Amino acid sequence: MLASHQAARMKRVIWRILSEALGVRSGNRVAEGKHLRWCGSSTVIFRNLSLSCQLCGKTPGRSKKKELSEKKLTRYFVDQRRVKLQAGSGGDGACSFHSEPRKEWGGPDGGDGGNGGDIIIKVNKQIKSLSLISASYRGENGESGRSKNCYGRNAGPKYILVPVGTVVKEQGRTVADLAHHGQEYVAVHGGAGGKGNRFFLSNENRAPVAATAGEQGEERVLHLELRTMAHAGLVGFPNAGKSSLLRAISNARPAVAAYPFTTLNPHVGVVKYRDHEQLAVADIPGIIRGAHLNRGLGLSFLRHIERCRFLLFVLDMSSPEPWDELQCLRFELDEYEAGLSQRPHAIVANKMDLSGTKEKLEELRRRVDRRIIPLSALTGNNTEELIIHLRELYDDHAGQAMFSW
Repeated sequence: MLASHQAARMKRVIWRILSEALGVRSGNRVAEGKHLRWCGSSTVIFRNLSLSCQLCGKTPGRSKKKELSEKKLTRYFVDQRRVKLQAGSGGDGACSFHSEPRKEWGGPDGGDGGNGGDIIIKVNKQIKSLSLISASYRGENGESGRSKNCYGRNAGPKYILVPVGTVVKEQGRTVADLAHHGQEYVAVHGGAGGKGNRFFLSNENRAPVAATAGEQGEERVLHLELRTMAHAGLVGFPNAGKSSLLRAISNARPAVAAYPFTTLNPHVGVVKYRDHEQLAVADIPGIIRGAHLNRGLGLSFLRHIERCRFLLFVLDMSSPEPWDELQCLRFELDEYEAGLSQRPHAIVANKMDLSGTKEKLEELRRRVDRRIIPLSALTGNNTEELIIHLRELYDDHAGQAMFSW
């Protein structure tokens, strides 16, 4: 009898927890996923807990992933940082004398201090930006020496992970070029540990009381610059269709819009072939006239072209004179770095789906002796020829690469 009473009481407690009682003035009905039921002189509203109810269950189906805008894509992209580095200091040496019963003259037993920690810049191919780099780093200090000839522990190194293609500069001078995965550069060295009085023991001085302090670690201010490393670089004026072309030939999804300067930072896409070879193609932000004079952040954009093995000049065939744009692009690249425009390259005549472009293509071929690939990045017409030519450029100049890929 007692057990049944407790069970009934437990049921009422559970029902009170699951139900949501509210006094209303209406009859039985279902409203907003809740069921109204008469209970004595008033009505009570109970929450409907059925998983199969259409009002509570979610409509099955895949939610389409929304593409990110250029602002969100480049929010965390940083291609240069100023970093202050302070290595760890060495531990101080100890000054002590051994003392135990029946050994009154045990002698000095102060141990040396540990060395301070170094700060090492290490390349990691999983890192894509310098956004995670802090403004300052400080290494760990070594432990001080102790009595009984105990040496202090050496501090471990601190690693700063940077992307592939990071250049380390100090006062405008390049001190390290980190172009390979796993490559390391010891930026600052930790201070040496101090010596304990045991170190100064000699036949002439049997009871030294001198102990040296640990040395201070090195301190430097370095500038980190990220230069995009890709096999091919898309070079062109703003709104020439470089981002659309990258979307058409690779798996990258940069933002595309009908106005210039849509791309604010470089994007890298990968072109995959049937033999499992992969080529990296970089979408360089638009170059304007006078870019070598740093107009329109020209120097920030031009330095990303330095690390490209070959170039693709993307021309807007709807412009009045696309051949003049080609000459201007070559001029800007040569003014920034002599011979940069002479790297292996091809000319891409984009937007061939527009009217009046066929006549301009014939005129461009009469003025230029290089290979011209006409295509439309919007419709995808003739993009296969560009993909095949990219592989030809890669195979022809694989042994003459400036960097190890």
